[in-house]
Amino acid sequence: MKVRLACPECEGQHLVEPSAAEWRCGCGHAKMLRVPQLSAEQKLTACVACGNAQLYRQKNFPQWLGLSLLAAACTAFFVLSGLYMKELAWTILLGSAAFDLLLYLLVGDVVVCYRCQARHYGLPRQKSYDPFDLAIAEKYRQERLRREL
Repeated sequence: MKVRLACPECEGQHLVEPSAAEWRCGCGHAKMLRVPQLSAEQKLTACVACGNAQLYRQKNFPQWLGLSLLAAACTAFFVLSGLYMKELAWTILLGSAAFDLLLYLLVGDVVVCYRCQARHYGLPRQKSYDPFDLAIAEKYRQERLRREL
């Protein structure tokens, strides 16, 4: 398993292999990473970086790329519809939907910590993690804002 986490000091993103040893950032900040604790069904029980038990599952795909593909397909659809090329317009729109479905099926999942936003890669593929919950995310966002004051 690998974990992508942000250094609390320099906010640089790092991809690390968790172990019981101390991890050091290039800026000199040190952090102890926990050994991954997996339950009987191979589910991660707590974040390796901060120890938080509230985790969620999401697709390991950049949202900006998905939205860019959608925006390009919609723009092409409206332009081609305005030029009375309806068949080509619908082909592009439905083709982008099919491409999106293919990406959804091929791209794996990543488990993300609500508190520190650490992304845990390489876990067994399963649906036992809860999806993103806005109420829980807002709780941790408020916690981060209170710490900054």
